[in-house]
Amino acid sequence: MSDPSSISPENFRYTLPESSIASYPLAERSASKLLLYRQGRISHDRFSELPRYLPDASWLVFNNTRVIQARLRFRKRTGARIEIFCLEPVDPADYELAFQAEYTSTWTCLVGNAKKWKTGVVSLQTRINGNEVILEAYMKEKSGDGYTILFRWNQPGVSFGDIIEQSGSTPIPPYLNRDAEESDKDRYQTIYSQNNGSVAAPTAGLHFTPEMIRQLEKSKVPMAKLTLHVGAGTFVPIKEENARNHTMHSELVLVNREFLATWKINTKGLIAVGTTSTRSLESLYWLGVKIKEHSLSDPDSLTIVQWDNENLPQHISLTESLDTLLSFCNQRGLEHLRFSTQLMIVPGYRFRCISGLLTNFHMPGSTLLLLIAAWIGEDWKKVYDYALKENFRFLSYGDSSLLLPQQG
Repeated sequence: MSDPSSISPENFRYTLPESSIASYPLAERSASKLLLYRQGRISHDRFSELPRYLPDASWLVFNNTRVIQARLRFRKRTGARIEIFCLEPVDPADYELAFQAEYTSTWTCLVGNAKKWKTGVVSLQTRINGNEVILEAYMKEKSGDGYTILFRWNQPGVSFGDIIEQSGSTPIPPYLNRDAEESDKDRYQTIYSQNNGSVAAPTAGLHFTPEMIRQLEKSKVPMAKLTLHVGAGTFVPIKEENARNHTMHSELVLVNREFLATWKINTKGLIAVGTTSTRSLESLYWLGVKIKEHSLSDPDSLTIVQWDNENLPQHISLTESLDTLLSFCNQRGLEHLRFSTQLMIVPGYRFRCISGLLTNFHMPGSTLLLLIAAWIGEDWKKVYDYALKENFRFLSYGDSSLLLPQQG
């Protein structure tokens, strides 16, 4: 007898022609198509028309993370090329401090051509503010699928953030099958990006233009921001026969107390801009539940693990959860709340926070597509069939969709 809790990734695959993958963005961000899914009905328009289709009393939540120039190309003294892909900081572990660090910074990284770098130092040469800077990298130890890498440079007044911004390249997704180009520095970045830390863009936001933001403000559509630093794990395919056995990647979420207070006043009509915003919001709900249930007190060790949502009490309301989070911040004088989340949203998940989802079109059999299927059920197939038939552009630089399964 089959396991009723088993989720086969094969049930969430579809045929994605290579011609449907957008290798480059459109010249105008808001010229993308917008698929509209409203209570089972499907149509489409241009993304620039989004404000017309937002239900009354909607408000938008954006992920304001900023993509870092995470790919650094080094050379060994033998001449061998080594690519180092920075994933997350280790020392200092705080993202902001890591980018401000001078002289040394340690990161967890992926290493291309690692078999040719067993020992020794690799280096790259760059110029920052007219000064020559030599960046050296030392492999300290294996760390899961990656390596702990110590970076060292000797130019005073130069931060690690300065170095990667000047010398790194944009970590565009591997499925684009091309090298990053200068234009990607701007286009693989939302116009409202602010907090450095992602190695992949929150792509639902790539369609917004300054004019659209002004239009939303003029229409008095409330907007708020949080931060989830998107990790490379977002591209890891599900290889298990049962998707529940897939190990979900962990990502850092940051929200300020003001956002939580605003959310508590207005818990209805929230439209998440992207799967990353969705995951952040749902994780925040479960974090409030977890703090309440387990009387957590240390703000530096907050985390949501993969199936916390199934193991925590189910009866606590969103308002109670937000009350708990606000009390936690107020009692400790915290202006910002930070935590890691490994939450995996799969079909059968009960959403607590969002009324709608704005998102691009995702890879077959991916954790992101499972989240979409959790949100609109089996209708994900109708949505994706429609998008393919109407020649929508797929994946990171592709078109968008507004998913409103219970529009009022």
